[in-house]
Amino acid sequence: MTLQELRYLVALADTGHFAKAAEACHISQSTLSTQIKKLEDYLGVTLFDRSLRRVATGPMAHEIVRRARLVVQEADHIKQLGKQSQNPMETSLQLGIIPTLGAYLLPHILPAVHRAFPKLRLLLREETTAQILEHLAQGSLDVGLLALPITDNGLHSELLFHEAFVAALPPQHPLARQKKLNVSEIETEQLLLLEEGHCLRDQALQVCGLSNNAHSDEVKATSLETLRHMVAMGQGYTLMPALAVGDGLGKKEFHGISYRAFNPPVPQRSIALVWRKRSPRQLTLNQFADSLKVAITQIKILEKH
Repeated sequence: MTLQELRYLVALADTGHFAKAAEACHISQSTLSTQIKKLEDYLGVTLFDRSLRRVATGPMAHEIVRRARLVVQEADHIKQLGKQSQNPMETSLQLGIIPTLGAYLLPHILPAVHRAFPKLRLLLREETTAQILEHLAQGSLDVGLLALPITDNGLHSELLFHEAFVAALPPQHPLARQKKLNVSEIETEQLLLLEEGHCLRDQALQVCGLSNNAHSDEVKATSLETLRHMVAMGQGYTLMPALAVGDGLGKKEFHGISYRAFNPPVPQRSIALVWRKRSPRQLTLNQFADSLKVAITQIKILEKH
């Protein structure tokens, strides 16, 4: 049983497809199939059910795959420790970021990070919170930019900033006449939300004191930009993170929408950098977090709240 065979095993378990796993491992499908069969013969266990369209782990294989994943991760950790001893910021980081944050935060922080660490390569993946947490656990992501809270005790959360929520209203809406709003003024039957799976949906419901089942929205947007268009068309209003509002806050009309801040206590979300406590890249991640904190102090829209 070799480390390379365990890598093939994990790849096949993750993809559920021999061709995709072979591509991910940069080998031919026949080579992958041969190596998996060799491993099964060595262990005396049929690891995969090949009769299905998506190859699935057999009933005896779940624990074997789990432990194989740990072995592969530890081997990668050893390799990373060797690299870190030379230059912890001359490396690549797999960074996951939630969709309601990526397009609005990254333009502010990436240039500053690149100036501080020109040899640091960030490989970005925009995913939901659940997907990022799953990929952090699997080791396919090094770090995530997420909204708190995160309840996984195996993860370290480094708080970066608090971001206020802002009401996005059609300009003709009565609430748009006010300079600031109270959360209690939000009429939930007009509240537009993202589809389920986005943490911003849950946060908006929490701000308004609603459960997921209590809000029966017929139209569920897939992105903040879709929500923005729906508001501009007068279909309702929504809550937007301050970074997504930019220079539009407080103006009578900004691209067909009126954005209004809330009176204290201002609803907000907390954004953190999250990584595995057992990650071998602690030096890299700590320096990366510090560089983000410096860059964030220059974002004026966050200072307003």
